[in-house]
Amino acid sequence: MACRKLRIFLGMIKFEHTIFALPFAYLGALLAAGGWPTLPELGWITLAMIGARTAAMSLNRLIDRHIDALNPRTAGRALPRGLLTVAEVWLYTFLSFGLLFYAALRLNWLCVQLMPIAVLVLVIYSYTKRWTWACHLVLGLADALAPVGAWVAIRAAIDLPAVILGLGMGSWVAGFDIIYACQDYDFDRRYGVHSIPARFGKARALSIARGLHALAVLMLALVGLLLHLGLIYFLGVTLAAAILIYEHRMVSPGDLSRLNLAFLNLNGYLSVLMFIFTFLALTLR
Repeated sequence: MACRKLRIFLGMIKFEHTIFALPFAYLGALLAAGGWPTLPELGWITLAMIGARTAAMSLNRLIDRHIDALNPRTAGRALPRGLLTVAEVWLYTFLSFGLLFYAALRLNWLCVQLMPIAVLVLVIYSYTKRWTWACHLVLGLADALAPVGAWVAIRAAIDLPAVILGLGMGSWVAGFDIIYACQDYDFDRRYGVHSIPARFGKARALSIARGLHALAVLMLALVGLLLHLGLIYFLGVTLAAAILIYEHRMVSPGDLSRLNLAFLNLNGYLSVLMFIFTFLALTLR
């Protein structure tokens, strides 16, 4: 029974989507260390990421469970169907925050000091769709904490390249979240859920997403310039830009049939490729 509940919980929070943020956290750690960090550092960064994302997704499912029950796309999630209880998900949430705190404690004191800010952003995000269409930008801010937090874990400092890398990741996440939200356009307008597609329409929303993705590429390139990462890194940035261009060609206001492929597969490839090319750039220079 316990194993079954755990499988349901991991499915509910889309644990496999950790692949979007985790490579960027590793990327931040690589750049901060100027190469491969120690295995204990990577281990604690990994656990901190798992704790933070699991807590954030658990909170999101708890806070949105009544909205999810109304939306045909999300009505099959574990909480609306009663496959998990509210108390069980709260338990997972507190355990995840505990894991995040312990990992931060094992890294350095600045990580511990900054943790309340990270927790505040993670909590606020799930409420923003109730009062502002800028909720996607708040999600981007939450994910931007991954590479910045990993940088802090290594250097115990917040430096300009880390902030720019965070802005790059945040713009990327906000952009694809806007694309993803287009599928809920009718539901959001009917029930008063705030989103950029619901506020501006799907065509303008996709244009805004393109602008955010262009900004993401610019920020990634700027990181390379600041840290003198060389040709291999910029080849990775070029491939990331190509993936984003292809992603936008797969969707249109009138055809979102390939949205899940664009959201899941392509963004996963982008994240992993940026990590690989950054690692190669640091190793071979």
